Amino acid sequence: MIKLTLVVACALIDADNRVLIAQRPEGKQLAGLWEFPGGKFEPGERPEEALIRELREELGIVTQEPCLAPLTFASHAYESFHLLMPLYICRRWQGDVTSKEGQALKWVRANRLRDYPMPPADIPLIPPLIDLLM
Repeated sequence: MIKLTLVVACALIDADNRVLIAQRPEGKQLAGLWEFPGGKFEPGERPEEALIRELREELGIVTQEPCLAPLTFASHAYESFHLLMPLYICRRWQGDVTSKEGQALKWVRANRLRDYPMPPADIPLIPPLIDLLM
């Protein structure tokens, strides 16, 4: 029986309609690949709560649940687990986006996202972002 792993991700969108991606740091699984910020759920957390917490921990920003809109999701079979990842978009937050975990950050146009190597689960999230933003 394969393990189902649930994570949540966010496409932060700035005033210029660019999307934030973060590079996975050395020592982590899939290190060097670019991804949308987010992460795993804590026990008892809803997706929006997990995302608000992850954005605060990873990027030092504060957002509210009404500022998170579900856009799409990824369902991807890795070798040892199956990943299910809803992607939310967020255009409103407080604070400046800062790397809190040593990860490189980049603001990119949706149609340039494919220029950055990403984990297989993140790639299907790109077309809905292009449709939304381009």
